[in-house]
Amino acid sequence: MLRLDKIVIHIAILYIIYLLGNWIQQTFHLFVPGSVIGMIIFLILLLTNIIKIAWIEEGTKLFVNHLTLFFIPVTVGVVNYFDLFSGKGLLVVLIVLISTVLVMGISAKVTQWLIGKRELPHE
Repeated sequence: MLRLDKIVIHIAILYIIYLLGNWIQQTFHLFVPGSVIGMIIFLILLLTNIIKIAWIEEGTKLFVNHLTLFFIPVTVGVVNYFDLFSGKGLLVVLIVLISTVLVMGISAKVTQWLIGKRELPHE
């Protein structure tokens, strides 16, 4: 199978899970975004080995390698609605700094916990 074919299939699997999350959100009128529901479904499918990492690996690598491109629309959106941020710039910067430190700290702790769990001898 060609590499491009694999990537298209991998991305299609991810997209189907995303659509499933959106369908669940719209059907049950949940306040949680469908994309978040899709990520939770995806995590459950990975943890239960219903979906193998090899089935989506090349498609996800493509997304991660080009991740910076996905931030362009957000940046343009901020520039288009800059008046919403006027007068609150310092508060926004403070919130961004605090949330960044929290994400980095929690990610580090979870990573250390997972590494420690992996190094424990299995009985």
